[in-house]
Amino acid sequence: MELTGLHLLLTYECNLECDHCFVWGSPLQKGTMTLRHIRHILQEAKALGSVKNIYFEGGEPFLYYPIMLRGIQEAAGMGFKVGIVSNPYWATSEEDAIEWLTPVSGIIHDLSVSTDLYHSNEELSQQARNALAAAEKLDIPAGTINIAQPESTESEAAYGQLARGESAVMYRGRAARDLVSRTLQHPWHEFTKCPHEDLCNPKRVHIDYLGNLHICQGISLGSLFDTPLIELCRTFDADANPVIGPLVKGGPTELVRRYDLALGKSFADACHLCDMARHALRERFPDILRPDQMYGLSSS
Repeated sequence: MELTGLHLLLTYECNLECDHCFVWGSPLQKGTMTLRHIRHILQEAKALGSVKNIYFEGGEPFLYYPIMLRGIQEAAGMGFKVGIVSNPYWATSEEDAIEWLTPVSGIIHDLSVSTDLYHSNEELSQQARNALAAAEKLDIPAGTINIAQPESTESEAAYGQLARGESAVMYRGRAARDLVSRTLQHPWHEFTKCPHEDLCNPKRVHIDYLGNLHICQGISLGSLFDTPLIELCRTFDADANPVIGPLVKGGPTELVRRYDLALGKSFADACHLCDMARHALRERFPDILRPDQMYGLSSS
């Protein structure tokens, strides 16, 4: 496993609670990185040697702005290309957005802001426009993350025909609970591969405040705070992993077959079936299917 990107889930906390969120971000979530956590992760990334990009995201990373800013500064100082993913609630005017972004101007290489109907009112849409306008004035490369509503693909004719710049919902996390009733369902045996992640040789992973190295959110390869990143990469064996192995062999369908799970006959997409299977398997594989936050539960 030769990683080139680490995405730091700075916090699970968010000022919003979007239906499509697959890390269950909300104001009630708990779990935030400290500077000590961030520095440890950056040192591990540097020691690995292959990591080029560091992203700060969440939850909403701007909720912990001083910690995010220091982490960005130190990551950039170590030679990493740095990016941020944000909602962006903080861009209450273009002038204010410039104040928020000026400290990272010339440091970050990408600002990705969410702007879609899940961030659902004109005020938030204006905040996204303010953030993009401020980024342009500060020469910060910026773009948007726009997730389509389930109804955008509710008919076979429309399936996959999204508007330019939109991405489809991935029905995992909160979306697997709140949005599946609004879209087409497909037979469970059709989902024979993971359509989104390279599970055999991932190039980027997510890391949370517990050090969990997520090959996909909610599937942990271990904790960086217990085992060096070099060791986690060196010993990674997708086929031998009891959760990842079946997914590699035959997608979520194989995961259901391998463990004889009774989950139903139809699902919104591969993520939906995988999410349901992982929920059913958590007690069996607690060291892999973690932490609680990724499964809609309060942190312990």
